[in-house]
Amino acid sequence: MNASHINVVSFGFRHGEPPPAQLVLDLRKHFRDPHASPTLRYMDAHDLPVRQAVLSTPGILELICAAGLLVDAYDAGPVDAPLTVAVGCAGGRHRAATVAIALADRLGKTGIPVRLEHRDLAKPVVERDGSGEQDARPRPSVDRSDLGGSPR
Repeated sequence: MNASHINVVSFGFRHGEPPPAQLVLDLRKHFRDPHASPTLRYMDAHDLPVRQAVLSTPGILELICAAGLLVDAYDAGPVDAPLTVAVGCAGGRHRAATVAIALADRLGKTGIPVRLEHRDLAKPVVERDGSGEQDARPRPSVDRSDLGGSPR
């Protein structure tokens, strides 16, 4: 193993440019967005219903596995250097954060230290109106006690 450590960063494209990374996974166009569900919109990857919705999306588990294989390929290289994988979606609260958690968990089993960072998870939901305009508004509080979500 040559990677000194692995950074997995989730982010939202609507909150800025992707972080510098060797690998960037863009989940926006190919995987359904939990933001479209009013029930899930103001939740995030800390909430079990969001994680279940994302991880049950066709192709997501295969993507996580393939990303792990890409990291293995980088790790097989001759240079001992940190490796960063950035996982992005529109807002960084649902798909990207859930996939980043699952990928970091998988990579952590390799014995290489893994650091997980959620750049935009705590940012307000990016509201979208019919014109395609976006507006970052504070989200209403959600009682997580009966959802099985992890506390903050």
